[in-house]
Amino acid sequence: MLFLTSILSGIAFAWFGDISSFLALTISLLLLTFRSKNRRLKSLFLLPVFVTNFFTFFCRVFSFEDWLPKKNIPNLFQKIFAFIIVPLVLVLVFFGIYAGVSDHFANLFNDYEFEFDFWQIIRLVVFGFFIAFNFWNFKIEKFLYKQNHILDNSFDNNDHTFKSTFSFIDLNTERISGVISLILLNILLVFFIIAYNYEQFYEVVKSPVQLSEETHERVNSIILSIILVILMMMFYFKSTFNFDAKAGLLKAVAKVWLFLNAVLIFSAMIKNTEYITNYGFTYKRLGVYAFLLLSLIGLMLTFIKIQYKKRNAFLFNSMSWCFYGIVLVCSFVNWGGVITSQNMKRSDFAVDYHLKSIWFSEKYLLQYAEEKKDSELKNEILKQIKTEKSSTFLSKILYYETIQDI
Repeated sequence: MLFLTSILSGIAFAWFGDISSFLALTISLLLLTFRSKNRRLKSLFLLPVFVTNFFTFFCRVFSFEDWLPKKNIPNLFQKIFAFIIVPLVLVLVFFGIYAGVSDHFANLFNDYEFEFDFWQIIRLVVFGFFIAFNFWNFKIEKFLYKQNHILDNSFDNNDHTFKSTFSFIDLNTERISGVISLILLNILLVFFIIAYNYEQFYEVVKSPVQLSEETHERVNSIILSIILVILMMMFYFKSTFNFDAKAGLLKAVAKVWLFLNAVLIFSAMIKNTEYITNYGFTYKRLGVYAFLLLSLIGLMLTFIKIQYKKRNAFLFNSMSWCFYGIVLVCSFVNWGGVITSQNMKRSDFAVDYHLKSIWFSEKYLLQYAEEKKDSELKNEILKQIKTEKSSTFLSKILYYETIQDI
C-alpha cells in the first residue's frame, strides 16, 4: 500500500508541485523505506530515526565498509564504478582546485559555452547524495528497538494491576473523583453548547471581518478543548480503570462527554458551512474542515480506546496514520480549482484575488473570461499559463500542460 501511495503521491507532485503533494510524497517515501527495513517498529519512530540520521550522516558516510557495494556485485557495475565514476569525481575535484589557483588554466575553458551551470550541478549532486544516502542507508539505533514496546496498542498482563495514580489517593477515591469531575464537565458542556449555538445562529449578523475573526477564534478554542478532552481520557484510562469492574459509571460519563464534544464539533462545522455559503470558499475555510475532521477522528479513536481497552499509544499510532491519510487525500485534489469553480457562481466573485492568490485556478478563470467576454482577463491568464509552460523540464507542473492554448 505504501508503494502504491508513493507512486500516486509522486504523480500528484508532478501534477501540482505544491506543498501538500510534496509533503505527501516525502512522508510516503520515508514510510515506504522505513517499513520495508523493519516492519516491527512503530511508524512514530520515523521522525526521530531520520532526524538522527541527518545529523550522523557526516560520520556514517566515512564508514565505507557499511554502505559501499561488496565484492560480489555484478561485473558491469564494477566497471562503471571503477572506470567512470571514480575518474570523473577525481577529475572534477582537481579541476576545481587547479582552476582556483591558476587563472591561465581556468581561461583555457572560457571559450567553451556549456548549456548548464557547473556549480549548480555540483551542488545538486552533493545534495542528492545526502538525500539518497539517508534514504537507502539510514540506521536504526538499538535503543529504539528496546523502546518499541512502549508504543504497543494493547495492554499486556503486567498492566492489569490495580493501583492509584497518586500515592496519597486510594483507587476508590480517584474513581469517584473522576466520576464527579466528568459529570460536572458534562453539565458545563451542555450549557456551553447551548450558548455557543445561540451566539452563532441567533445573534445579530456581524461584518465579514468580525465574523471571520470570531469563527477562527472559536474553532481554535474548540480544537484546544478537544485536545484537552483527549488528554483527560488518556489520564483516566491509561491503565487501571480499563480493567476495573467498578469503573462502569466512569466509562459511561466519559463516553457521554466524548459524544457532547462531537456535537460541538458538528456545530462548528455547520457554522463554517454557513460562513462559506455567505462569503465564499478560501483555503483557510476549507482548512477548518480538515482540523475539525481530525478532532472528530480523535474523539472516535478515544471512544474505541475506552471501549476496547487500548493503551494511550493506540491514539498516537492511529492518529499518525489518519494525519498521513488526510495529507495524502489533500494532495490529490485541486483545491484551488474547487474554490474558484464554486466562487464563480457568486455575484461578488473577486477575479484578481483568484488570479493572484489561488493556485491552479486558470482553467476555471478562462471559462469565466469566456462567459463574461473579458479579453483583457483572458490575455492575462494565457500569459500566466505561458510563463508556467516555459519552465524547464524538471520544473514543469503538469497541470499547466493540460491547458490548451487558445
